[in-house]
Amino acid sequence: MEQVTDHTLAAARKVIAVHLNYPSRAAQRGRTPEQPSYFLKPSSSLALSGSSVERPAGCELLGFEGEVALVIGKDARRVGVGDAWSYVAAVTASNDLGVYDLRYADKGSNVRSKGGDGFTPVGPALIPADAIDPAGLRIRTWHNGELVQDDTTADLLFPFARLVADLSQLLTLQEGDIILTGTPAGASVARPGDVVEVEVSGGAHSTGRLRTTVTEGTTPFADFGAGPKADDTQREEAYGSRAAAGLPESGTAENTAPALPPELKAKLESVCTATLSSQLRKRGLNNVSIDGLQSTRPGKRIVGLARTLRYVPNREDLFKTHGGGFNAQKRAIDTVNDGEILVMEARGEKGTGTVGDILALRAQVRGAAAIITDGGVRDLSAVAALEMPTYFANPHPAVLGRRHVPWDTDITIACGGTTVQPGDIIVADADGILVIPPALAAELAEDSIAQEREEAFIAEMVAQGHSVDGLYPLDAAWRGKYEAWDAEQPRD
Repeated sequence: MEQVTDHTLAAARKVIAVHLNYPSRAAQRGRTPEQPSYFLKPSSSLALSGSSVERPAGCELLGFEGEVALVIGKDARRVGVGDAWSYVAAVTASNDLGVYDLRYADKGSNVRSKGGDGFTPVGPALIPADAIDPAGLRIRTWHNGELVQDDTTADLLFPFARLVADLSQLLTLQEGDIILTGTPAGASVARPGDVVEVEVSGGAHSTGRLRTTVTEGTTPFADFGAGPKADDTQREEAYGSRAAAGLPESGTAENTAPALPPELKAKLESVCTATLSSQLRKRGLNNVSIDGLQSTRPGKRIVGLARTLRYVPNREDLFKTHGGGFNAQKRAIDTVNDGEILVMEARGEKGTGTVGDILALRAQVRGAAAIITDGGVRDLSAVAALEMPTYFANPHPAVLGRRHVPWDTDITIACGGTTVQPGDIIVADADGILVIPPALAAELAEDSIAQEREEAFIAEMVAQGHSVDGLYPLDAAWRGKYEAWDAEQPRD
């Protein structure tokens, strides 16, 4: 059987990869696309079996994905599904490697996260396309000798012929080009010293095991470009699940430990947003209020850390891929922790709901302190009956798909005219909603408490009949009287 050689690699002008194609992987990702989507990998990422791949210095999450690779045998342009397979010369094994640490920097293009040298090993042997049934292949991956991926091409979301035909509608697939056809569930992370092997087989034919050894990079990233950055979200996606990544399940005790110190929370709860607002203004922060909303519990004061959810304007094709299943809205609701506040960016769009009774109830059961949305709320009477307050622009009976696509969670958003970041401290009462930078919270609380003691003295003096002239604000004479009064007040 013909082997993959340097000549094979040199003949590939482009490498095209499919995002999702195996039902097992789609289930893992929580979405099933109606149409295939693709990204390009540079031909310089190709490597032969037996080669090594470097996990770049500073990176943690080098993901591996065993895949079937198609090698185009002749130029294909606007071909039909019925004869598309005749344009494929051979299939082989491939490993679609990538570093999740860089996904944030080029998400969508995958240029840096998936395009590194050696990130697309293929081989070792080519199986002639006319010798196999494309729906009868088996793909297996071993990680350090343990079988971790084992699936077949029998029930692909998009059969190989459809991929070839689809791509050929817009661009010419040239002889030697390679199409990576997606990975099944079981893809995970490899570390330096690990060995990953991939094999494709069908009938009596096999590619043999494509073997790749991981090494540790030693050259750090330059400071003029995006550097590696990993978080628990990327770890979960790279390993395939929270458990596989060694992370506590969402909602467990380890994952719900309060990040807002109880003493600081109590101090912030003891002062009014009006006082906090004036202290923020003294520090040059004027645009830190979420405006224009009403509350189901206007008399309740809340303090908590922000979690964020962003909606984008509805586009029907995007709602099909991002609106169903365990989408960003449901993920945000289902992972909010005790005492946290879920803040939604809905662009001030009032023509549909962004949360309803069932999801609001789920947030309350999870222990959320509040939900804040600058969009509409559905099922208002049921939402208003909950103990957990919801802040919203207006009631509306329509579901979010009328105007919104739930897009992303735990990112910087805009809500009610101000910016909110995950981990910001939210304080709300009858006067309004404030967003407090965590680094300022401790001194802000102390100064607000001091201000309210001073204002309590002023109010007492006004009640006794004194003029506000010189009293509000305190002049030197009144300040001396205040300090004497303050010294006599009990302290907790």
